[in-house]
Amino acid sequence: MKTYQDLQAVGAADADRAAFCLSAVQNFQSDPVYRTAVDADAYFRHLNPTIMRAQKMVFNLLGQAVPDIYRPNHKIPSRFFYYFITQEVMFLLGNGVIFSDMEDKDERLGRDFDSAVQRAATFALCGGVSFGFWNLDHLEPFPIFSADAPSFCPLWDEETGALRAGVRWWQMAPDKPLRMTLYEEDGVTDYIRRKRDDGKAGDIEILKSKSPYKFRAERSDATGEMVYGAGNYSTLPIVPLYNVNRQSELVGGRETLDAYDLMVSGLVNNTDEGNLIYWVLKNANAMDEEDDAKFIEQLRRTHVAHADGDDGVGIESHTLEVPVDASEAAIDRLRRQLFDDFMALDVKEISGGAATATQIRAAYEPLNEKTSMFEYQVTDFLRQILALAGIKEEPTYRRDTIVNASEELTNILQAAQYLDDETVTRQICGVLGLIDDADEIIAKRKEEEIDRFSGSEEEGEEPEEEEDMNG
Repeated sequence: MKTYQDLQAVGAADADRAAFCLSAVQNFQSDPVYRTAVDADAYFRHLNPTIMRAQKMVFNLLGQAVPDIYRPNHKIPSRFFYYFITQEVMFLLGNGVIFSDMEDKDERLGRDFDSAVQRAATFALCGGVSFGFWNLDHLEPFPIFSADAPSFCPLWDEETGALRAGVRWWQMAPDKPLRMTLYEEDGVTDYIRRKRDDGKAGDIEILKSKSPYKFRAERSDATGEMVYGAGNYSTLPIVPLYNVNRQSELVGGRETLDAYDLMVSGLVNNTDEGNLIYWVLKNANAMDEEDDAKFIEQLRRTHVAHADGDDGVGIESHTLEVPVDASEAAIDRLRRQLFDDFMALDVKEISGGAATATQIRAAYEPLNEKTSMFEYQVTDFLRQILALAGIKEEPTYRRDTIVNASEELTNILQAAQYLDDETVTRQICGVLGLIDDADEIIAKRKEEEIDRFSGSEEEGEEPEEEEDMNG
């Protein structure tokens, strides 16, 4: 894997730096971190690469292993990995990033800031790390790999471990041009490698020379003319967002995901094939293994078996029922194991309607703890992004949970005598899913109290006596 020091050793020659970018990308594609991110992206898109590559084999008459074209080979990937990643991201960031004093959030951070942070978090959980590029007035998430976004190759500092540069690349198809963008602390350079007429890759060309990150245009007070300027940030405006342990969520959970998918696929295949059948041949001692294989092959192809009468060869079929109960028990056990391994919330455990508030909180606890660990990484990431944007704010988050509304409301009302009206109202709004309207509801209640108080004073007033002008 190439590093920032390797880039510095190349020098300033355009051709050398272009060649370095290509070699950095090629080396990174063979790195285990990148390969894991590629597989994690496949699992996230419900394309389990393990079972997709699985193929049933049989031995032919020559003893060669060939694909089994007779038996069903359904491949059923689950959506668990997508579910676990999405659940954690939305549990933490589903309500967006909250700032205490930023009414102009969309103007200062961009309208898509919250969705960009959510995508960066998703990329980080899948790949172990993702990157956020503060592009002057908005955030752009960079994944290590994603099927719908350009990939990013980081160039780490060998001495400090900090991110000092990186290469972002994309290519729509092997016969399409390769685009690369080199991000450095002092600017950005775009490269392209087009295909030649003979179909081979051409030379790498500079598509856009190094340019600064910031451009400024303002009118001069002295002359009234537009003055243009450019500059860079004090550091590289790309910030890494790490997952806990700096590794993909797929690590440690892949084997259980594969076992679950293979078990479900096997159950469906056995059911599709019907009963498991084996054959008993009587008076066929002269047949060897090749004859047996030929007999079974013909039987599967034509579903017809010839047998001599009397004392000749006889054929009996025996069936074994598909072990549905055992398979379902194994599948259910693997499902529980997946939720335990990924520390996810299984809504089936609390969806019966009779779960108490304590039981619901207990079911949420693993997800809460896991999300809290990831929250530290997200907060550190956002602090660096906000520093690049010149904003002094502290990010906070609001997590939504399923509650036993009746029990929660009862607890709030029982404690109401010890709380002020505004706190009670906010708590009730939270239970009823009206937390976004809490301020408006509190304001209306205050207005009603003021009107009621004013009305009671007017009703209780005694008319003033008219002064007798004549004494």
